[in-house]
Amino acid sequence: MALIELERVSVRRPTAEGGLLVLDETSLELTEPRVALIGPNGAGKSTLARLVNGLVPASTGSVRVDGVDVARDGREVRRRVGFTFTDPRAQLVMPTVGEDVGLSLRRTHRDRDRRREAVRKVLTDHGLDGLEDRSVHALSGGQAQLLALAGVLAGNPDVLVADEPTTLLDLGNARLVADRLMDLPQQLLLVTHDLELAARCDRALLVVGGRVVADGPAGDVVDQYRSAA
Repeated sequence: MALIELERVSVRRPTAEGGLLVLDETSLELTEPRVALIGPNGAGKSTLARLVNGLVPASTGSVRVDGVDVARDGREVRRRVGFTFTDPRAQLVMPTVGEDVGLSLRRTHRDRDRRREAVRKVLTDHGLDGLEDRSVHALSGGQAQLLALAGVLAGNPDVLVADEPTTLLDLGNARLVADRLMDLPQQLLLVTHDLELAARCDRALLVVGGRVVADGPAGDVVDQYRSAA
């Protein structure tokens, strides 16, 4: 597993009044295979997660992935850290399912025929076989989220950051995506309101008011959050 280090990191959003503190000074080392970030809306969970691949810059402190500094070498970090958004359609940029996955494989599979074979394998591995020529706009919510995952994972990152990947899905599709996430060989940093899914992780961070107020075994932190609600 990768070593994700946050050292005295804070995030402040510029405002007319001088700045809004979104994430208070935080230091963490994350090495577990599955880490969940839980807490109320607007608490800073997504901000903390997006620090890991540079989608949100730190106002103070440093973020490193296996020793690579996010601020100094963002391209290398983004090669190692994949990211999926709550709404998968925000990152499906090609017309068809196969073309969308193929876009992620262009760097590693320059030959068109071999790339197409690789696309079919990726789709099969993610339960999307037979959909290669389907329009991305004709997919169900669950299929779209699986495709977004497939496209990101086709780049073979070491870490996947998933920002509320089941929020927009019905129960059946949410379970499908959740099971896929739990089966990944990649290290997972999961932002979620699904406490059952969070409890399946190895470690959980409870974020409230821009601060990590609890950190420990996922089941224990989930129980603490539930008891305080």
